Amino acid sequence: MKIAIPNNGDMVNQHFGKSESFIIASVEDKKIIEIEKISAVEFAHQHQGLSELLVKHGANVVITGGIGNGALSGLQQNGLKVIKGAAGQYTKVIEEYINGKLEDKNVVCNHHGEHNNH
Repeated sequence: MKIAIPNNGDMVNQHFGKSESFIIASVEDKKIIEIEKISAVEFAHQHQGLSELLVKHGANVVITGGIGNGALSGLQQNGLKVIKGAAGQYTKVIEEYINGKLEDKNVVCNHHGEHNNH
């Protein structure tokens, strides 16, 4: 299993669409065996591009803080499971998920049209 998390340093980034990088954690036997950091700068607010980037890196699950409806549906359309409302250090969040202790808190951001198409 591979888990993707938008990061800000070693913390879960609370705004999925503004994340400049993602952590891709490879998990086997309930242990993190590898953590890779990938750049997402060129895909900021491009929901389809972000989804495809994460799929290309083998992600099955996305754990995030806040996420907008557009990004959420883009991820789900690509077959990714999305866990929303996570906060804290990403390694701890991954461990909570692996151990079945991380709940999906139905946090969806609604920016009322603040998104600009570049």
